[in-house]
Amino acid sequence: MKKSWIMVLGIAIIVIGVIAGVSIYNKNREVLEKNNIIENEVNEISEEIIDECTEEWEELQEQARIELEASSKEEKISPNCLLILKRNYKQCNHIINEYVDIPQSLVNKTKEDLLEEYSSWEIHKYSSTEIILYREFESDCGQHFVLRNDNGKITIYKFNENNEEVVYQKTEISVDYLTETDKIEIENGIRVNGMEELNQLIEDFE
Repeated sequence: MKKSWIMVLGIAIIVIGVIAGVSIYNKNREVLEKNNIIENEVNEISEEIIDECTEEWEELQEQARIELEASSKEEKISPNCLLILKRNYKQCNHIINEYVDIPQSLVNKTKEDLLEEYSSWEIHKYSSTEIILYREFESDCGQHFVLRNDNGKITIYKFNENNEEVVYQKTEISVDYLTETDKIEIENGIRVNGMEELNQLIEDFE
């Protein structure tokens, strides 16, 4: 009888031992698998961070390259550039163009440099050889003239602040050599606005 109990007890111990061993093995296996999963996730996250940093760095490098190329290709002002200052006088609604050589301080400078130098003007045209700047004034331009016959010669009169005619310049251009149409216009008085138009008309009469 004792032998039977001993055998049963021995078998029970063996079974319990096997069950316990299997259970411990399974737990260790689960822990190992979880560790592997965590390690894989950490590696994936690290790779993503590295990839993102690499992409940001490449984007910054590309942006810097584009800005450098744009700066190098930006058109700069030539020493022979013609600067035209276009003034619009609102009181008399007269636009005067002044043609000047580019200031030495702007030679080889950029459009941004031009805007700093002429901050109160608008840029209507910009190139390395020609620049047109525009600005409006509330006043009268003060460049209104009239050409008349004065003892057979053309005399230029200018309107003062009171809109009165005062002698501006007496020329040696003889009225006798003008066309009949021009003679009639001179007798009535030819009105001219601006020095550019005045100079052109005098050249036509000479």
